[in-house]
Amino acid sequence: MYLGFKLRAETSSTVFFTNTQKNELQEVYDLIRSRYVDNLNQDSLNNAVINDVLAHLDPHSVYFPPVDAAGANEELLGNFQGIGVEFSMFSDTVNVLNVIENGPSFKAGIEVGDKIITVNDTISLAGKKIKADDVRKTLRGPGGSQVVVTIIRGTETKKITITRGIIPLPSLDVAYMITPQTGFIRLNKFSETTYKEFMFNLENLQKKGMQKLILDLRGNGGGYMQEAVSIADQFLSDNKLIVYTEGNKAPRADYKSRVEGLFETGKLVVLVDESSASASEILAGALQDWDRATIIGRRTFGKGLVQQPFQLSDGGMLRLTIARYYTPLGRNIQKPYDKGKEQYQSDWIDRLHNGELVKADTSTPKGKAYKTPGGHVVYGGGGITPDIFVPFDTSSQPRPIIDLYLKGTLNNFIYNYYITNKSTFSQFKTPEQFASQFEAGAKEWDALNTFARKDSINLSSIAAKSKTDFMQTIKAQLARQIWRTAGYYEVMNLQDPMVKKALEQ
Repeated sequence: MYLGFKLRAETSSTVFFTNTQKNELQEVYDLIRSRYVDNLNQDSLNNAVINDVLAHLDPHSVYFPPVDAAGANEELLGNFQGIGVEFSMFSDTVNVLNVIENGPSFKAGIEVGDKIITVNDTISLAGKKIKADDVRKTLRGPGGSQVVVTIIRGTETKKITITRGIIPLPSLDVAYMITPQTGFIRLNKFSETTYKEFMFNLENLQKKGMQKLILDLRGNGGGYMQEAVSIADQFLSDNKLIVYTEGNKAPRADYKSRVEGLFETGKLVVLVDESSASASEILAGALQDWDRATIIGRRTFGKGLVQQPFQLSDGGMLRLTIARYYTPLGRNIQKPYDKGKEQYQSDWIDRLHNGELVKADTSTPKGKAYKTPGGHVVYGGGGITPDIFVPFDTSSQPRPIIDLYLKGTLNNFIYNYYITNKSTFSQFKTPEQFASQFEAGAKEWDALNTFARKDSINLSSIAAKSKTDFMQTIKAQLARQIWRTAGYYEVMNLQDPMVKKALEQ
């Protein structure tokens, strides 16, 4: 140590100890900062440089500046701190759509239908064009802090003090017995709480006599790989490979089943579609490779890359791709991304245009074929190809119905119709009762027609079949308004072609 110190002191250049040579990127960046003619926003410049560098990598390496880093983690953490309401803007006013049961707003007395006018007596939320994100930032805050909201309920104005708390972001939409022997579980993501939520509901369904399970991963864009691995472990016997990861600078890491699973032998069906990605594909791929489940639906998204988060010194975060993951048979199901990020993300539109989403004979990828222990052929090269194909129903999406979604007209109608007929809907105590006893008919259709015309949407050209199908959607949306996602799926599953196909297995 002494000799090293003396050597450093007596050496005229420090290059021997530190690398002071700048590359071209750093030189240009420093010159712009020190010599450019106009003032520059330093944060904007930093963001532009980082994003331009990442644009030359894969589509899933992403930078979050400090202001966005916390929000980027909320979905994966499975909770946030706030007041616990769902809201929407109607006529420039914040309307409460749902109140989370036993949450801060529920305990304070906020009700569905309340209109939030001001916050803390000074921040007005009514009568002006305000963005939903700005409303969230105003209402959210540290757990234990208080916020005073002024609301209008009917003709009455009230001030209500709410003590903020931790609000869960469930990754499980619904878990129920769809038949006396068949359970149904739908997961919307893989967050830190997913495995815990899944196990609690799996055990409850088994207590109700579940012998078969339908696991719905449609629309599930992924999340934490370990959560998917832990769930796969419940379906596979001990010491089976579930997934392995490997990269140029990341040695191979194997993830195997380790515990005695709760559902290793019962009949299992997994539903997937073109937006099932990442951790969803890990789970579906492992179960398919081991012949453990029947995969039903359409080819999945095709994300076979692993990201690791890195916290930056300024509070920002970098999610950097460090490896690829492989199914037990060695399939890397990452689709190509050499044609740019935009085309990569909109790949499903190409699938729709070339007929893949509606014709089974075009859905088989051209990737390498593999054979499972049971002799089934599966494919790599871009997503998980299902064992049983169910086409996308294009006939149920005529342009006027698409406009109902795009313009927000349907959401507005459902909320207003519910508020207007609240006494009628209050007689239904469960989604099951609602599904069997309520039918959306001429009254609802006429009300929707009248409401839609205000947004210049004409529904008179809708064909009879599309109208019949959409009335079931209206019924399901009304159930969502009352019981949130659980109500929606219990009703919508009654006409869902994938669910019907799963029940036939």
